Amino acid sequence: MKKGKHAKVKQKSIMQIFCIIILLTSIISLVLYFNRSEKEQQSSQDILNNIEIDVSQVTEEKSERILQLEELQKENDEIIAWLEIEGTSINYPVCQTTNNDYYLSHNYKKEKSTYGSLFLDKDFDLTNGSSNYLIYGHRSTKGLMFEDLMKYAKEDFYKDHPTIKFTTLQEDATYEIIAVFYSRVYYKNEKNVFRYYYFVNAENEEQYNNFVNNAKKVSIYDTGVTATYGEQLLTLSTCEYSQEDGRFAIVAKKK
Repeated sequence: MKKGKHAKVKQKSIMQIFCIIILLTSIISLVLYFNRSEKEQQSSQDILNNIEIDVSQVTEEKSERILQLEELQKENDEIIAWLEIEGTSINYPVCQTTNNDYYLSHNYKKEKSTYGSLFLDKDFDLTNGSSNYLIYGHRSTKGLMFEDLMKYAKEDFYKDHPTIKFTTLQEDATYEIIAVFYSRVYYKNEKNVFRYYYFVNAENEEQYNNFVNNAKKVSIYDTGVTATYGEQLLTLSTCEYSQEDGRFAIVAKKK
């Protein structure tokens, strides 16, 4: 009887030790996670401050932001642009590679990252030009990446912040927002739906106008701004959680 009691005590002690190990492991994992998240958040906010440039090289043709882009490209030649929206935390480099998966889980330094990076869809050509530039980004409860795009769900915010700054190695450009809308990734068998994420380069004026008209048709408010054939377009897209595979998108045109 005593032997059985001793075995039970021993088993109980082993279980307690096992539970303590699990608890300690969980605590360590959480500490590492939050430390990593804090580091990623700080690096997102301080990228520009860590870039050293010669301000004497700034000219009318080559702005400070373009010089900063050139420096970033020395570190990662897949950094192709910079995106900034006043009144939001969106102030990041934009990357592009040969697939649309890599920068979902890597930052602009090619380090593993929970938040990923903003990136231009692999099918879009920034060098030779596409009618539209489609940029993706994650959302984060910490307000990182494209989380603040959701501020445009309110028309008042749009009225105060109607433009987007998009800088490439060639120019600093300002884009006017023409449409803001909710969408989702549609099934292949669904007909008569607006798959905004398929629009890359218009083969003719009709294709261009169809995209612009559809974007304005589904817009949650009227911006009073439209685009005419030949004007450069910019589309920003992020996840939206009110529906399965939901998306939130903004379409803008170059001023």
